This record gives sequence, C-alpha cells and structure tokens, in this order.
Amino acid sequence: MRGTENIVVLTGAGISAESGIATFRGPGGLWEGHRVEDVCTPEALAADSQLVHRFYDARRAALAGVAPNAAHAALARLDAAWQGDLLIVTQNVDDLHERAGAKRLLHMHGELRSALCAACDARVAWDAALPPGSVCTTCGAPDLRPDIVFFGEMPYQMERIEHALADADLFVSIGTSGAVYPAAGFVQGARYAGARTLELNLERSAGSGYFHETRLGAAGVLVPEWVEQMLA
Repeated sequence: MRGTENIVVLTGAGISAESGIATFRGPGGLWEGHRVEDVCTPEALAADSQLVHRFYDARRAALAGVAPNAAHAALARLDAAWQGDLLIVTQNVDDLHERAGAKRLLHMHGELRSALCAACDARVAWDAALPPGSVCTTCGAPDLRPDIVFFGEMPYQMERIEHALADADLFVSIGTSGAVYPAAGFVQGARYAGARTLELNLERSAGSGYFHETRLGAAGVLVPEWVEQMLA
C-alpha cells in the first residue's frame, strides 16, 4: 500500500448485513420476501405503485432499528484522517455510512431517506411514509417516488465515479457480490488505470480474479484492520 494517495472504496450489502440490514438477494433470490422484479423495476412501479411504495416505506422505517457497525466506523475514521483523495461509493441505500460520520460519500443506487420527483427530477429529504401521489415541493406535481435506482435505470454520478477510478492508486471493494453492473466492473477499470486492487469480503466475489489481493472474513473485522494499516 506504499505510495497510495488516492483511494476509491466500493461498499455493498455485506458491510450493512452485520448491522441487521438484509442483503439484496436472500434465499431463493428474494429480497425481504419479494421478487426483485416486483419491487425494483420501473415496470413494477407502473404496475403496482402501492406495493412498491409500501416496500420502501418499510425499509425506510426499519432504519430506526439499526446502527452503524465497526466497518462503517472504520471507514469514517479513514475519511476524517486520509490526506489524499478518497471517495466512498456505496451501492447501499441505507444511511449507515453517514451516521458513522463519513463525508466523502456517494450513493450510486439512491437513498431510502430521499424522494425523487418523476416530473422534475428534484430530490428531497424524506423520512416519513411516501404514498403514491405525494406532492413534489419543488414543482407541485403528485409524482414523488422512492429515490432508488431501479434495474434498467442509470446509477447516479457515474462520470464522477469513473474519474475517481481513473485517478485511484488503490481500489477497495467491501462486501459486494461482484454480480451487479456497472459496479461489478469498477475493479477492471481501476486496475486497467494502474490502481492496486483489494477485496474484503466474506467469500470471493464473482470478479475476485481481477483483484491483486483478497482478504476473507467479516467486514467488522477486516475493514478496521485495513484502515489501521493505512493510517499507521
């Protein structure tokens, strides 16, 4: 890790699983008892907006019962202390990184505590239930929806992420399956640009072969150890 100045960290469901948040695909390919196709696509929203809104209302409400774990805290410590460039890119829609204190953070798949206006693209902080027909405070249209990047939609701030990967000396992937693109391709882009690549995961991901090094174990153990190494 010597000579490292610019770091990009990608986090996935595995980092929040230790806080009690269900991973995206559980047993049988279900997410909290639902098929992904029924709650996380534009078609699902159009076909049954009540179901989709209720699903994300429940996920949003559940955030009150969870807390950041040691891995979130370690990344926040790195964020506060690292003198070079750092970008934490999370695939997660929870707010555990923020609550731990991370600042240099980007939610590429949206946020549970945010609402998106389908009419004007305004994004507003939202903590309560979000029933279909909720009115946008920016344009007045009754078109607020969960601010979640559904399958088939473009993740947020991809240009910023690509620039950070191109400039990175080190790319670290934490708790990701390596199965969902475009995030699954970040390791290839970073390595092609000359970065060292490190995977911290419970088990090897689908893209594990692209990493220079893989460390297997719980995020709550591996991430604090790695951060300690970087700040030593």
